[in-house]
Amino acid sequence: MSHEGSTKAILAALFANLGIAITKFVAYLFSGAASMLAESVHSLADSANQLLLILGGKRAKRAATEEHPFGYGRSRYVYAFIVSVVLFTVGGMFSLYEGIDKLNHPHELENVWLPITVLLIAIVLEGFSLRTAIRESRPFKGNQTWLQFIRRAKSPELPVVLLEDTAAQLGLVMALVGVGLSVITGNPIWDAFGTIAIGALLMLVAVLLGVEMASLLIGEGGTAGEVASIKKALISAPGVESVIHLKTLYLGPEELMLAAKIAIKANATGEEIAQSIDSAELAVREAVPATRVIYLEPDIQRVSVSR
Repeated sequence: MSHEGSTKAILAALFANLGIAITKFVAYLFSGAASMLAESVHSLADSANQLLLILGGKRAKRAATEEHPFGYGRSRYVYAFIVSVVLFTVGGMFSLYEGIDKLNHPHELENVWLPITVLLIAIVLEGFSLRTAIRESRPFKGNQTWLQFIRRAKSPELPVVLLEDTAAQLGLVMALVGVGLSVITGNPIWDAFGTIAIGALLMLVAVLLGVEMASLLIGEGGTAGEVASIKKALISAPGVESVIHLKTLYLGPEELMLAAKIAIKANATGEEIAQSIDSAELAVREAVPATRVIYLEPDIQRVSVSR
């Protein structure tokens, strides 16, 4: 997955969220709507998250060292996991607390036209950010559903932005419904309910994001399609009779490691074995370009005899 497309989506989300956060907070100051405060904090948290993703991308480009011989590619996963923590605590828990507080201490909303106007404008701006994330994700999504893309993507930035922008749009709608019902019924309790719903939504998204990032941090192998392509490439190399076993591991979003034991002819010379390994490595890199670190162990196929 191209990091350039991820950066475009991150920057679009960052600029949209910064502008929206300021306008939401101003609307809260003039109206006292709890959902507007929750949404402004949500936008600030999202802005901080986008900065974390950018920082993670920069730190992942550091050169390998003796202490970290495979480089720092997984830094992007670390910072994406921190994003889920920020979204859960700063966004979700704060909104939940604010909603419960307003539920226990309700007060009439003032200047209700202001938060409604801000929310409508914010929906349009967040829509622009979400559209950018969707456009940048489509080339990598393929025939997968959006949920499958989020769960299977090895590059964390686009799935994170997609989840954040989707949660932001749903949160804006919840805030608009809460404020609208408060105006229609004259009962500010609906604003509190909207704020609680926003908090629950953010915590749910944060948990989903955290689970996915934890899986990538622990270490995920190549997809079924990538493994099948690697096996086909290995067998196609001259002198390789079969693949005895193989394992793959993503060292970072764009770097796959392969370790495999391949069967070579029993009477092959040392030079022939070396040529077979070189050909196999070349074939694998052509089939799956992300496979940058390759360890191949030559062996002979042993046929077990059953008694």
